[in-house]
Amino acid sequence: MSRFVDALLGNAATRGQVKGIVTGEPGDPVRRTWAQVHQEARKMAGALVEGGLGAQSAVAVLAADPVLIAPAIQAVWLSGGSVTMLHQPTPRTDLAVWAEDTLKVLDMIDSKLVLLGAPFDQLAPVLTQHSIPYRLLTDLVDGTPLAEPVQVGEDVHALLQLTSGSTADPKAVRITHGNLFANIEAMSEKAALDWENDTMVSWLPLFHDMGMVGFLTTPMTLGIDLVKVTPPDFLRAPLLWMDLISRYRATITAAPNFAYAMVGRRMGNAEDGAYDLSTLRLALNGAEPIDAAAVKGFTDAGARFNMPPECVFPAYGMAECTLAVSFAPLFTGLTLDYIDPHALEVDRLAVPVSPAAGVRSFAVLGKALPGIEARIINPEGEIRGNREVGEIQLRGSSVTPGYLTVDGPKSIQDAEGWMSTGDIGYTIDGEIVVCGREKDVIILGGRNIYPTDIERAATGVEGVRAGNAVAVRLDAGSRRERFAVVVESKLAGDSAEEARLRKEVAARVFDAVEARPVAVLVLSPGSLPKTPSGKLRRAAAGEQLAESIRKNES
Repeated sequence: MSRFVDALLGNAATRGQVKGIVTGEPGDPVRRTWAQVHQEARKMAGALVEGGLGAQSAVAVLAADPVLIAPAIQAVWLSGGSVTMLHQPTPRTDLAVWAEDTLKVLDMIDSKLVLLGAPFDQLAPVLTQHSIPYRLLTDLVDGTPLAEPVQVGEDVHALLQLTSGSTADPKAVRITHGNLFANIEAMSEKAALDWENDTMVSWLPLFHDMGMVGFLTTPMTLGIDLVKVTPPDFLRAPLLWMDLISRYRATITAAPNFAYAMVGRRMGNAEDGAYDLSTLRLALNGAEPIDAAAVKGFTDAGARFNMPPECVFPAYGMAECTLAVSFAPLFTGLTLDYIDPHALEVDRLAVPVSPAAGVRSFAVLGKALPGIEARIINPEGEIRGNREVGEIQLRGSSVTPGYLTVDGPKSIQDAEGWMSTGDIGYTIDGEIVVCGREKDVIILGGRNIYPTDIERAATGVEGVRAGNAVAVRLDAGSRRERFAVVVESKLAGDSAEEARLRKEVAARVFDAVEARPVAVLVLSPGSLPKTPSGKLRRAAAGEQLAESIRKNES
């Protein structure tokens, strides 16, 4: 039996007797211990095995309610199968297109079964129409408990994690039992997780690695109290997040940068004494570039509610490394590295300078977790030294074997086990700093300009919605690369205000990067493509808007 499944069983028999999961907030909260979740999982696993599910079968899950998802995924693991959380359709989704995309995913992972739960059980007729086998989660809860878990090895797939936006051309990260156990153990050590005293609060989507691995699988494996709501719960009422931290005396939470920016603004309007955030020790910030202004807005707003500013916990992670790559040192908050922009853009060096207008700053993301090695290489494959900029490579027990694609398995490790991340960055005495994605870097006159610098400058203009600006790379790879900037604003449609925004954004961007966008587009709120959790999908926005610009130019 894998160490991961052993840990699940051990937790259910010990810590899981007293620790558990709360679901149903804010209207109908229900608490179940992890031991109770495990008993439900055994029943579901028994029904799955009795129904003919074989060992190492790929099982897809489409459900929104954590009260059903938690035992369902554990049931699949007890049955010896792997879990794939399908991307969820929204009210605006064309179900015919969604079904076509989902068929591609199911074919790619060779899925034998889809487990359906509310509110997506209404999609059963769509699956039937396309001959997709499924079972309702509610039909599994009365199964005969599985006597013993199906034996699996460390190299067997536990999760087939779909990458962001993987629909038309799907791709899934192959996360093994060994990867999961190694990454959970490493995170537990570096974050000093304390099962007796920690309580986690999360609204993160469970089809994303941070939500699935970090804020469901980890507490379920280690026996830590968890309060779990859904992304729609958060987006309907963002301050529910702070309310849950306050009421449950939570110590750990996590979100992408945009969510901290959003909540920081809303907390500024909350009444004194509305929350008590004094217990929060880790507010993990990851999954997208960290904006110092957003972090400051969050900590300044939280100070009124006794939130310790050092709770901010910058992190670097990716599904290809199971979840976490590095954590900043505990209780140090956000540390910024200020560097000379010319040296970064032209010489690919991170030369430290004093904080001042016009310099660049990046979050310091800590050293690689136990069991993970990190190094920086240049385009010729040569290893870079301290403060020398290049591509980040990783290897170790958390690094996954690779992807499943429509063309079959694809390895991501070289002969020595190193994985190229596609991220550009550098190290400071072993601590990792990420500058941006290699594919997003805009090359102008031999300079490497990072889109985050452009986007932060644009959102500093009054009238631009915070977190709703994207730098679009045009003519990539040509001698005359260009870029455009697209922003959302409530002022869209007012020709005079749009003209002002275009002028001010262009000027602010030029001041920041000494390069002028060929165009600034102003869109109404809700126009930029985002994930269901609200995170901006830069690649999708870039493709969509670059095409729009080209059409206007032709």
